[in-house]
Amino acid sequence: LTSDELGGRETGSEGLEKAAVFIEEYLKSNGIKPYFKTYRDSFKVKDLDGYNIVGVVEGNDPKLKNEYVILGGHYDHIGIGKVVEGDSIANGANDDASGTIAAMEFGAYFAKTKTNKRSILITLYDAEEKGLKGSAHLAKRLKNEGINAYTMINFEMIGVPRASTEALAYMSGYERSNFAETLNGYAGEEVVGFFEGAKKMSLFMRSDNFPFFKELNMPAHAISTFDFTNFDYYHHVYDEADKMDYVHMANFMN
Repeated sequence: LTSDELGGRETGSEGLEKAAVFIEEYLKSNGIKPYFKTYRDSFKVKDLDGYNIVGVVEGNDPKLKNEYVILGGHYDHIGIGKVVEGDSIANGANDDASGTIAAMEFGAYFAKTKTNKRSILITLYDAEEKGLKGSAHLAKRLKNEGINAYTMINFEMIGVPRASTEALAYMSGYERSNFAETLNGYAGEEVVGFFEGAKKMSLFMRSDNFPFFKELNMPAHAISTFDFTNFDYYHHVYDEADKMDYVHMANFMN
């Protein structure tokens, strides 16, 4: 997802299309079915074509499988950034190939283990960088189709660890639900903490969870491990795969 070949995955670009195909093939090869007729939820951003990719893992409980847990991340990025040492491609590894991969990995895990009682939607968004356009389109479409959505987690920049004195991750809109408390209860430790900066910067309304909260009126949060102190390359051409901490990413997902 972060290779130079994809050119920074800007909405409407050839690189974004390559990313979409890569994700579709990943879902297909891991037994994650399309939720709609195809994997694509298509929309327009002015004259550009945008594509959310949506797969589903059916739940194993006869009643609960009619409820959906939505997991997601945005796979688009800004394309070309400010040139540094001849490099102009903003690869968007942390932002948000890391979150995209998290959602995809969870999909693959549950498609294989079939341990989920509720059905899980794996939703990868285009045009987040254009103003949450992809997630807004999908949330509205799901609402119009009457989906019985239970909750939503958006993975936003999980590629780098926080300081050892901090909780592993934090959640936007921490005080809006008992979500962090619930997840930490399952984990048996504080995996998701409170981050003062998230409140100050209104991060709850600035990421792809927000349209789902707005349209479907349910707990919908972004979970992140990037806290503006631990990664210097936000929207920078050095946001590359070799800067990611894969042990941390695996620990976070587990």
